Amino acid sequence: MTVTRKPLSLFMVITFLATFATIHVHGQNSSPERDPLQFRDSLVQRNSELYNSSPGKPRPLVYDMTSYGADPTGVSDSTNALLKAISDALKGPSNGFLSKGIVNLGGAQINLQGGNYLISRPLQFPVAGRGNLLIHGGTLKASSNFPADGYLIDISPSSNIGSSSAFNYEFITLRDLLLDSNYRGGGIQVLNSLRISIDNCYITHFTTNGIIVRGGHETYIRSSYLGQHITAGGDRDEKSFSGTGINLMGNDNSVTDVVIFSAATGIMVSGQANTLSGVHCYNKATGFGGTGIYLKLPGLTQTRIVNSYLDFTGIVAEDPVQLHISSSFFLGDAYILLKSINGVMNGVNIVDNMFAGSNKGIDIVQLDQQKGAFKEVDQVIIDRNNVRGMKLKATVARQSVQGNGKSWIADLNSVLLFPNRIKRVQYTFITTGNSFPNHALRNLSSNKVVIQSNLAVPATIFITADQGNSL
Repeated sequence: MTVTRKPLSLFMVITFLATFATIHVHGQNSSPERDPLQFRDSLVQRNSELYNSSPGKPRPLVYDMTSYGADPTGVSDSTNALLKAISDALKGPSNGFLSKGIVNLGGAQINLQGGNYLISRPLQFPVAGRGNLLIHGGTLKASSNFPADGYLIDISPSSNIGSSSAFNYEFITLRDLLLDSNYRGGGIQVLNSLRISIDNCYITHFTTNGIIVRGGHETYIRSSYLGQHITAGGDRDEKSFSGTGINLMGNDNSVTDVVIFSAATGIMVSGQANTLSGVHCYNKATGFGGTGIYLKLPGLTQTRIVNSYLDFTGIVAEDPVQLHISSSFFLGDAYILLKSINGVMNGVNIVDNMFAGSNKGIDIVQLDQQKGAFKEVDQVIIDRNNVRGMKLKATVARQSVQGNGKSWIADLNSVLLFPNRIKRVQYTFITTGNSFPNHALRNLSSNKVVIQSNLAVPATIFITADQGNSL
């Protein structure tokens, strides 16, 4: 009897607990004043708080916005909820360090859960010295009272207290985001940070900068779209476009596979050793005062622009030193303007590009010497570009001349870029007569090459003149 009573007692206890649990849950769900969705969200919130506060348990590395009370419909202001999530993530558990003084957050994620969130203040990071964090998967929109000089996501610290790192942040990733500045300020600011990644983002309605990078280095911007106004070209208000799509004020950054479809300036570069590849700029036509890419760092450019598409808007480079532009397409009379500030041009390669225009006689490469002529020119190669509907300009010109006499003149002004700067000439002298005349290069001023012989003979002369290389 004793053996059979023990299982029976255990069964009765289990049955009683199950009945109590059923009645308890039924009582909550049957309340006419409680919204089931609100009840669910409150449970998620309480569970998140319980999990965060339970002693001895690891804190979660995924911070969901709705668990913080953010409104994914974009009706209510979600600023405080988003800032609380960012603060919790940055103060999360440490997994050692990245660079000196940068706490490794272990891949923590701030998940926007596909929501659309209205914010009235910049989402600025509260502390410095953190890294390995991902913010992804949703839309942020500035409210009508958002600060006009603010940025929706501001990767800069509101306080540097306790940070010992030379950089503010490292390996912060922004991915799969739509940022709508609502014509109030900019999209993203990155301040003195290292190895930041901005990937697959759509940034629009900015008035200052879509993305600005100040100091630091190795910010990589990939597969993203930026435009002050949402348009696919041919906008009737294009003349009024303002702002800058991407502003690089730091070194060693990369912009890859990015489209800038409306802004006064597509990309502004004032830091060294940056790379632009696969960029398509049709932000504002040159004829309306726009610039696709502006290199504003005279004397030490160190910029590479490759495999890009300048669509009715061109490139401006001030005193270019170590500038490489190749394998790019310039459409709609777009051209490259080399602007003299202190008259220096050194180590410039503009090669293997395609230019297409409207037969208006526009030069593919032009000089702006309003502040003084280029006086220090060396190692400049502008060659091997193909042209249709525009005027070829180069530092290397080739021409053949024929005649029967003692003097042959090749005028190369129609091709050569600089007005009077031939540094080297190579020529081949071919005569069909029986005599063996002496011949020599007699003059090369004003971009005219003069070859003379001591005897009058029928001859064909092939000439190559180089302006850019004094080595």
